[in-house]
Amino acid sequence: MTAVAEPDLKHELRALDAAHFLHPFTDHAALAAKGVRVITRAEGIWIWDADGHRILDGMSGLWCVNAGYGRRELAEAAYHQMRTLPFYNTFFQTTTEPPVRLARRLTELAPPVDGRRFTHVFFTSSGSEANDTHVRLVRRYWDLMGQPQRKVIISRWNAYHGSTVAAASLGGMRAMHEQGDLPIPGIVHIEQPYYWQHRQPGETPEAFGVRAARWLEEKILEVGPDKVAAFIAEPVQGAGGVIIPPSTYWPEVQRIVERYGILLISDEVICAFGRLGHWFAYERFGIKPDLVTFAKAVTSGYVPLGGVLVGERVARVLVEGGEFTHGYTYSGHPVACAVALANLDLMQRERLPERVRDDTGPYLAERFATLADHPLVGVAESCGMVAGLILTRDKATLEPFPEDWEVGLLCRQHCFDTGVVMRAVGARMIIAPPLVMTRADIDVMIDLIRRALDATWADLQRQGRV
Repeated sequence: MTAVAEPDLKHELRALDAAHFLHPFTDHAALAAKGVRVITRAEGIWIWDADGHRILDGMSGLWCVNAGYGRRELAEAAYHQMRTLPFYNTFFQTTTEPPVRLARRLTELAPPVDGRRFTHVFFTSSGSEANDTHVRLVRRYWDLMGQPQRKVIISRWNAYHGSTVAAASLGGMRAMHEQGDLPIPGIVHIEQPYYWQHRQPGETPEAFGVRAARWLEEKILEVGPDKVAAFIAEPVQGAGGVIIPPSTYWPEVQRIVERYGILLISDEVICAFGRLGHWFAYERFGIKPDLVTFAKAVTSGYVPLGGVLVGERVARVLVEGGEFTHGYTYSGHPVACAVALANLDLMQRERLPERVRDDTGPYLAERFATLADHPLVGVAESCGMVAGLILTRDKATLEPFPEDWEVGLLCRQHCFDTGVVMRAVGARMIIAPPLVMTRADIDVMIDLIRRALDATWADLQRQGRV
């Protein structure tokens, strides 16, 4: 059945939106001129807009609806907890049952690192808050270790770690820095391990991976090893355009952080909970983090929740170090934690991480790679259930289109018109579909993407640009 909003209601919502709603990351003048798309309902891997169009959600909402839409057990978990205890705080020597059980569950799911487990969890309401927490937490750790001069955190350009002041500083989005006088002191950046952007003539991905990792060592030596607190990075960069590092990158990074004794933070807001075929992405890449950021898919996006997994090395020092003067009203919110527990039950029962690792992830890689034969596509690559392709004027050189042509946004519009959600990041078009997709669903999605690429190519031909 197709749900179509009443015409008067649809127009009312659009008018109210333009009058009162400040959207994230939006040019509001442009939005008001075009009008918003009103999403009315969702089921499985599909969403419907107010005009009755059915659209395959190739971005899982915003990288988060891993279990798909309409899961009754998640709604029931929220309802039951709201009826029992809708809220109580975890300050003042107080706790509630859901966060206690979820903390234990997460430490059980997280694979040990060199035989040492993640022993503690700090809860937040988002990935941004969780990455803010890292800034406070790692500096507190080094204070307690008698090395208060270790305050600098190294991150990467084009990384995304959130939108609060500290999290946006950790991120490497220059446009965000320009609007906020960022980064704050004590945060520095190195280049991202993006082979297609930074490779040298004749350089293999493997050689590039080692060279890119050594940018970290160069920065540590520049800052001073005794002043560096931590390195934070996404295993696969998400909002930066699905930047998949070469296989040699992470082993070399691991060697470097161990050599200089700095903490390693794996930001898995996007990559955790099955997205890359494992409960946590550090297992896939052989990373040995001290801290792990999580959010989004821990509840499949049904309720806001985030947090930090704290490894034994750090947790022991913090627990024995007196008061950690940091926290949020909603740290360990009982409803959010109850939904997360139900979501993890669902994912374990349906073996979603294993399905991605053994079945749908390899199949998506196979099918997505076929898009590389399109005249508009220079590269098509994937990792688990994330994938990205490069739109290019020249398949041999990967020459980009001029920025003011906005070819990515043109393609994104054709995707919506065709019936599939893709995200445009400059010249890259990316997807991160729900993990409940079947092989047949993947076939449908690839067909819709190809049709959108065809429409984009036809537009560029009509404009004389290709």
